[in-house]
Amino acid sequence: MSLILVTPLSVLPNMLRIYQPSHLISLLSPEFMIATPDDFPADRHLRLALHDIPEPVDGKVVPDEVHVAALLGFARGWDAKQPLIVHCWAGVSRSMASAFAILCDRSPRGDEHRIAREIRSRAPHAQPNRLIVRLADRLLKRNGAMVAAVEEMGPGIVVEEGVPVAFGLEELGL
Repeated sequence: MSLILVTPLSVLPNMLRIYQPSHLISLLSPEFMIATPDDFPADRHLRLALHDIPEPVDGKVVPDEVHVAALLGFARGWDAKQPLIVHCWAGVSRSMASAFAILCDRSPRGDEHRIAREIRSRAPHAQPNRLIVRLADRLLKRNGAMVAAVEEMGPGIVVEEGVPVAFGLEELGL
């Protein structure tokens, strides 16, 4: 099942049980980072400890190229035979930006706007972290196309927590 699932932390246990993913990406603040779930292979759980901030702030871990390169490298190791779950605290910003980056990495240049529109249509609450998007755009050599696509999405509906959202690779043509 070639699915990327984006979810908030609060429903992660249910998502793991229901979807049986092969890979898991956790993007949480260092003080809230979770351990690898029981019976889940540690080598298939990427844990990125970073805050949901768009620029450096004293005492906070700002997303950087090392984080985004690790994210992209890990996702390239996913064979898409079982789902990949990406989560952050609320399932709105860090995880949506990461899913966008992974989807863009699996798509040809020029698909950035189409993917962003698909994210918006499935997740009205999505507010992808702009710094993660900028870093992914640079690493993927998209020359600002990813940034422009996310800006074109406009602001998401303000929520405290998002709902799980599935992105099927086949239905997206990836």
